[in-house]
Parts: sequence; C-alpha cells; structure tokens
Amino acid sequence: MAKRHFTKGVFDFLKELEANNNKSWWEANRDRYIEVIREPALDFVEDFGERLKKITPHYVADTRTNGGSLMRPYRDVRFSRDKTPYKTNVGIHFRHEGGKDVHAPGFYLHLEPGQNFAGVGLWGPETAIARQIRQAIYDNPADWKKATKTKGFVGSWSIDLDHEGNTLKRVPKEFDGDHPYPDDLRLKSFTAGARLTQQLVTSEGFDTALAREYRKAAAYMKFLNDAIGVPF
Repeated sequence: MAKRHFTKGVFDFLKELEANNNKSWWEANRDRYIEVIREPALDFVEDFGERLKKITPHYVADTRTNGGSLMRPYRDVRFSRDKTPYKTNVGIHFRHEGGKDVHAPGFYLHLEPGQNFAGVGLWGPETAIARQIRQAIYDNPADWKKATKTKGFVGSWSIDLDHEGNTLKRVPKEFDGDHPYPDDLRLKSFTAGARLTQQLVTSEGFDTALAREYRKAAAYMKFLNDAIGVPF
C-alpha cells in the first residue's frame, strides 16, 4: 500500500523558518520541527532502505539522528558571511558504505519550497579522485555515453556544465582535446540533478517514484564508483 511520508507542513515550516531564522523562533518551534520534518524524514529513510538495496547493496539508509542519512538542520557558519543558524531546506543523503562524509559518492534528496530535487554523484571530490574520474571518461567514452547520454538518463537527469565554478577553464593538458566529451573532462564536481515537484514529494508513493528516478541514474553512479574503485 502506498504511503505518504511528507506533507505540506514540511514546506510551511521551512517558509516560516526562512522568515524567522533565529534561535528564539527555533526553540519555540523545535517540537514542531520534530513532528513535521524529523520524524517523517527518518520514517522515509527507513522505508526507502529496502528500495535502495534493490538498486545497489553498497549504499546506506541510516536512521540515526546524528550522523545518519538525514542531515542536521544547523548551518556551519564559521566561514560564511551568512550567519543565519538554520538550514531552510531538508537534506537526506544516502552515502556509500565506504564514505565518511558528503564528498563520497551518494544519492541525495533536497526538499525546499520551490527547489525540490534529487541528486547523485560526487560534489567537490579531492583532486586525485577527480583525476581518476576524468581518466575513466577519457579512456571509456562509450561507457560514459551509455551512462550519461541515453534518453533514460537525460529525460530526468542533467549534469550542470554551466554551474559557476564547476568547470575548469580548459581540458587538462594530459588529455587530448579532440575527445568526444571535452566539456565533461573539465568538470570539477561529478553530480547530476533531477527536479521534483512539491506535489510529487507530498504524494502517496513518493518513495517508489524516487527509487524509479535513482534507478535511471544507476549506470552513471556505477561509472563513478568503478572509476574510483569502490563497489556498486
């Protein structure tokens, strides 16, 4: 039987938090956060774990409130000009079993008023890891094409080549510029996103719909995992 995990209350809370992003408002509404966001999100993580296993057994749905798949609502303001203390989105990250943080390969879900999306891949990998992936793209253009250029993938997912700061100015000198996918060799981060509507997020069976989207990106994730030498 289809189940509804998230309600409109998630987005109502986030909108109010954006307008009242301070400790006193948070403390007055913390129980509400637990009721409308944290508990439903942890319930979603637990239920989604079985669907994730059918895509790959090497990614983890972790229901811990600290260090688990549900990302904490507190912003790290140490090096940011924006000192607002709380995130105005909900982030859920299904990490690779060998990953220590969000820079490991992963499946991601982002909930925010007007900006809901699913994500896959690696954001800001270390220089050595990025080189491994570029080398894999260079050496295996046919496999990269199957992973990223098919109708099944591009019908839902997009790799943002135009995102500010996400590409090198030129193809690294160790690669031939005549490669079929020179723009992909310039990537710094290797992520893809799929837009989600609030209607879908709050519908019964959203977990089924999300699993279907992640499955379309399975070949992309497998390519990245193979490139850096971790199992998929």
